[in-house]
Amino acid sequence: MSRDRNEHGGAPGRPIPARLDPRAGRPSRGRAPGSAGDDAAPRADRATAGPRRRTGRAAVVARGIAAVLSVVLLGASGWGWYLGRVAEATVNRTDAIPTAGNSDAGDAPEAMNLLLVGNDSRADLTPEQLAELNAGTDSGINTDTMILVHVPADGSRASFVSFPRDSYVEIPGHGMDKLNAAYAYGYGAVDDAASEAAKQAGGAQLLIQTLSQLTGLRIDHYAEVDLLGFFNLTSVVGGVDVNLCYAVDDSEYSGAVFPAGQQTIAGADALKFVRQRHGVRPDGSAALPRGDLDRIVRQQVFIGGVLRKMLSEDVLLDLGKQRQLIQAASESLTIDQDLDLLDLAQQMQSVTAGNIEFQTIPIVGDDRDEEGRSILRLADEDTLRDFFAELSAEPEAPASEAPAPPATVAPSEVSVAVYNGSGISGLAAEAADELEAAGFTVTSTGNADSNDYSQTTIRYAAGDEAPAATLAAQIPGAVSEEADDATAGTVQLVLGEDFNGIGQPTSAPVDTGESAAPVEEPRTAADTSCIN
Repeated sequence: MSRDRNEHGGAPGRPIPARLDPRAGRPSRGRAPGSAGDDAAPRADRATAGPRRRTGRAAVVARGIAAVLSVVLLGASGWGWYLGRVAEATVNRTDAIPTAGNSDAGDAPEAMNLLLVGNDSRADLTPEQLAELNAGTDSGINTDTMILVHVPADGSRASFVSFPRDSYVEIPGHGMDKLNAAYAYGYGAVDDAASEAAKQAGGAQLLIQTLSQLTGLRIDHYAEVDLLGFFNLTSVVGGVDVNLCYAVDDSEYSGAVFPAGQQTIAGADALKFVRQRHGVRPDGSAALPRGDLDRIVRQQVFIGGVLRKMLSEDVLLDLGKQRQLIQAASESLTIDQDLDLLDLAQQMQSVTAGNIEFQTIPIVGDDRDEEGRSILRLADEDTLRDFFAELSAEPEAPASEAPAPPATVAPSEVSVAVYNGSGISGLAAEAADELEAAGFTVTSTGNADSNDYSQTTIRYAAGDEAPAATLAAQIPGAVSEEADDATAGTVQLVLGEDFNGIGQPTSAPVDTGESAAPVEEPRTAADTSCIN
């Protein structure tokens, strides 16, 4: 996708303005608007846009999405300031954040959500570059990589959530379609006579509106990188370590041919690694049996590898490499108008690979739409909203500030009435014997009002929290609830289908046959275990 660099605030080969010369010293923070020390034009245009959300607490994101962020590690020095000014003066900008259709900031306005987009356009590639990268022909306006990056207000961690391109979602104004169609719809909705920059902004805004509606989150910032930019950035890093469980051969499509085991990849090989969707293993089986979902894992693992590399001394202490990274990033990144790289540099917070997590949005499974196209069905709205609410929840208070665990008493002080709701004959009597052996007093046994309790439940009257907690400690997984009809002084134990005995955890919920949306355990940037 071609870009008008002048409209975005930068142009290839443009000399560094005199105000960016580090020999001239650092400009005063109190300079008057319009003075020689002011930022480039796009920043001046933003001066009338009203208060801007602080993004400094999320500095790790910028470092993660582009090597531009190595500058933050020397942000207080003249060299770091110089690199930051270079980035601000040359990075591409776009009006990506919509004024409507983007949820509010919620309870933590200083937290940050950034949408990272990989643009699959080949429009800027020469025939030689197309051949080197095995990129084929231009396939149009594709946003095949979409990752939401969340950083809490305290900057303590970063969460990367990937959205498969075939996710079947509601696109505002266009009905249900694949997620990667949103950018194209927004791009095409802009008048043909408008500039390329305006069309790109239209695409970004509709994509943000689509994801905000899906997640219930406000998208604060936007960053986009194309194929050539990805190639340049990974080349400068000097290679990223990855670990494959199996050797793969995809000579026909992506050109990815890799042995099994740990290896370092860079440049064109890195691009092949993250783009591969086809190919076979030595035994003839599919290299990526889950298709695009396995490719998403590849992308997450590669970003994690880049982050580990950026945190290594090989990059932190190499000023020449930092300058190369700044140049490559500023030539390949497009970011929204309000993402302030200098603020990020000044307010960088320390993170480690272990507290940077990668996940994929909850998915039900494969399906076909009315046109017969392959799509991915996402979890229901409640499940998705719960997933993103948990993602965006502020970090828990330190252990010293956490609420104290519920008080307990000696088992001999707890009276229990046992009711059988499992449908298994004689289970209440067995449980009563086990309770008495554990020191509890059993006052009665009998059948529950229903024999189809799926979960074991502990019911108690107000004021009996401690006896109930004592019993609950003996049956991990049982549900505890205060009940108005419970007798004070006696805790009720209703045995469900999941009951396995006193001292044993309950069983996992029984599969009801309804579609589930499994959520995979997050993978951290420190994880180097093998992948497909």
